Amino acid sequence: MDNETVNTGAADKKKRIFSGVQPSGNITLGNYLGAIKNWVALQDEYECIYAMMDMHTITVRQTPAELRKRTLELLALYIACGIDPEKCILFIQSQNSAHAELGWVLDCYTYMGELQRMTQFKDKSARHADNINAGLFTYPVLMAADILLYQTDYVPVGIDQMQHIEICRDIAQRFNALYGNVFTIPEGLLVKSGAKIMSLQEPTKKMSKSDPNPKAFISMMDDFGSIAKKIKSAVTDSEGVIEYRPEDDTKAGINNLISIMAAVTGKKPEEIVSEYSGQGYGTFKSDVAEAVVEAVRPIRGEYDRIIKDKEYLRGVYRNGAETAHRIADRTLKKVYKKVGFVID
Repeated sequence: MDNETVNTGAADKKKRIFSGVQPSGNITLGNYLGAIKNWVALQDEYECIYAMMDMHTITVRQTPAELRKRTLELLALYIACGIDPEKCILFIQSQNSAHAELGWVLDCYTYMGELQRMTQFKDKSARHADNINAGLFTYPVLMAADILLYQTDYVPVGIDQMQHIEICRDIAQRFNALYGNVFTIPEGLLVKSGAKIMSLQEPTKKMSKSDPNPKAFISMMDDFGSIAKKIKSAVTDSEGVIEYRPEDDTKAGINNLISIMAAVTGKKPEEIVSEYSGQGYGTFKSDVAEAVVEAVRPIRGEYDRIIKDKEYLRGVYRNGAETAHRIADRTLKKVYKKVGFVID
């Protein structure tokens, strides 16, 4: 099945999903368990469009050669994780200029006050005080364009991303109120397991590939020994009792390890707590480390095979970009016509 079949034959039957990850660093275990693993489960039920969000990365200065390299590595990792380019559209964001074009139009329908309230702008401004650029400020508008271009029904997100879905919905509803039914109003699709994997060293914070402490996150490209070592050195607490109390920050470390174990094994947290009742943190950490390594092992093997096949990867992203552009262009032309641009 080719992408054209997916996007025309299935469009009337399946709801559409759009999502993406920035190729701004090594993909973490949190990215995999909180996003990519769930995308794999969605691809048979929905019409899925997944992108390498390279345009978003340049709000922070990048080394060009490294960005190109990481973008292709991310594509290979998507496929290695089980995202099938025969079922989904996989493309590189910057290869579809409609994202930037719609982003500008939507800038003109988004209020400064809305953007000033965005948590991510505040957080990134604090971390990159020497480069608080306009792109960082309008980042949520480009994200809205990413979603709205494809008449997206659902966006798989963690709880921390819901603010972006809300502003996207606000922009779309504002535009529709002025010009009619132009955009599908998307909904956030919250995943139930592994939605928010936390830092191994500061477990009240989300695991992040930009964390300055390499012990705080697990990269999908880490060697297996490093993965095990990081998990075994994860912060827990002095209580020494394996209990799952997600509302209790004093148990954030063990809660996080239980969440990771649940995500890689498919077990419920309650099952894991019961299984390890009366056992110490040392045994549990060792078993979590082993379970994570075994979950990552086949992905790494497939990744190592795919990343060597440059022609295959080029075919995937070129075909994906062509199909994505066809879908996006229909939306963009409708928007241009509504705002008064000459389009013929």
